[in-house]
Amino acid sequence: MAIEHIEIATPFLGLRYVTDESTLEVKNRSIVLNVSTKPVRVEEQCLNHLQSAILANITLHDIEQTIIVDRFDAHENDEILCSKIRQVWPTAYEVRGEERLRGIEHYMSPKMFIDNLALTFYHSASVPLNVGLHKDHPFCPVPGFREVHTQIIGYGKMQQCRERDPATVYLEEMMAPGNTHRPMYDASGNYPWHQYDTITQSIFLAVEILPEGAILPEDGD
Repeated sequence: MAIEHIEIATPFLGLRYVTDESTLEVKNRSIVLNVSTKPVRVEEQCLNHLQSAILANITLHDIEQTIIVDRFDAHENDEILCSKIRQVWPTAYEVRGEERLRGIEHYMSPKMFIDNLALTFYHSASVPLNVGLHKDHPFCPVPGFREVHTQIIGYGKMQQCRERDPATVYLEEMMAPGNTHRPMYDASGNYPWHQYDTITQSIFLAVEILPEGAILPEDGD
């Protein structure tokens, strides 16, 4: 049994990684994401694999592997919060160097590797974001890489396209605080052309589920 407090978004947000707990009390409003294939019981309902919700004043049951984001709505002004984040977090282009990210107001927290997960918060400041359609994830060349995004603050949309052209969009999911889009990868870990776009300034959590054989950095970032 373990509850680990992860500091990648301190002091802006709280993040807990909870494993193998029969029960857990959630008092304040928190975003809870189940990353286990085993359902988390919520009253007479449940959160299935990669489902999330805003929960409060409740006891969770049968937790195998769960992520909890605290203090996501504890800020009086989200614009001020985002401004403070931009003073601390580097841009995604500075960290990742992908050409599609050049000149984009897209910022990222440190990345945390824990068990088979990699966790990163992103702050998207421009509307629209124009982060660029992509289908590959070069930072994880091992087949079977899986990723979802959970909206934390603000509103956005996840788009899937038939070609590398936004005009070919065929599926769009709205993203509001507490929402995680449905997985878009197939059984082999292949992705369609896709992108996250902003409706307002946003913060989301990227959850990467790493396949067996992926090499993790020794320093965990």
